[in-house]
Amino acid sequence: MPNGVAVLDSDLYVAEVSRVLRFDNIGERLAHPPEPVVIRDDFPRDKWHGWKFIALGPDGYLYVPVGAPCNVCKRDDGRYASITRMRPDGTALEVFAHGIRNTVGFDWHPETGVLWFTDNGRDWMGDNRPPDELNRAPHKGMHFGFPFCHGRGIRDDEYGIGADCNAFVEPVQDLGPHVAALGMRFYTGGMFPAGYRNQIFIAEHGSWNRSEKIGYRVTLVTLEGDSAVSYETFARGWLQGEDAWGRPVDVVVMPDGALLVSDDRAGAVYRISYAQP
Repeated sequence: MPNGVAVLDSDLYVAEVSRVLRFDNIGERLAHPPEPVVIRDDFPRDKWHGWKFIALGPDGYLYVPVGAPCNVCKRDDGRYASITRMRPDGTALEVFAHGIRNTVGFDWHPETGVLWFTDNGRDWMGDNRPPDELNRAPHKGMHFGFPFCHGRGIRDDEYGIGADCNAFVEPVQDLGPHVAALGMRFYTGGMFPAGYRNQIFIAEHGSWNRSEKIGYRVTLVTLEGDSAVSYETFARGWLQGEDAWGRPVDVVVMPDGALLVSDDRAGAVYRISYAQP
């Protein structure tokens, strides 16, 4: 189940459920790719939330999430429900952030270098609880609440009994309930109007655990400093009534400033561009 990719110098990193591979000097060897080098192969093997988005941080570390292997549960292995990081050679693995049910998208602020990430809320708490989340992790060791608390002070029905939700980091922005927020990127291009610069695009894969569907769109979170001041739809149309013909997965800013959006239901990649009227 290869999913996440990252490039360092001329080498391509590919994340599977339980291991990370490296293809050396891939740009010069596309016609005949080399055998992959196994960087690490000791991540958990659970397929539930096992897909891995990876990225290289400004600190030079490779960030690798480990989702909770369940809807809601607590495991003794501290790597579950976290974002880990390691050196590109696979050494010095550590948990960077805890209490994250399942993140499949993160990015670093272009000016501050701080990590921001999406997180999928749990299912089976009703149509409107809990929200998906947009979070900010300026330093190592922060705990974002899972499985004890969700969103802003919503105690889990089982694991939240007696929990102090104030002990955990609240989201910067509550996203829609069950929208399945996946990939996110800061907009760093020069094609879109200046107001989009350093703001966050999020691919919302779309709900299944809801009586009326929501998501299936690309949203925009506008920031002022470290705070979110708006959360709105940027691109929609994949959901027609209760029928979804497409499901956005990730967003990427191209060198020319256009925005690419992947869709794993239609099997397509869309390019969104802007031209001066």
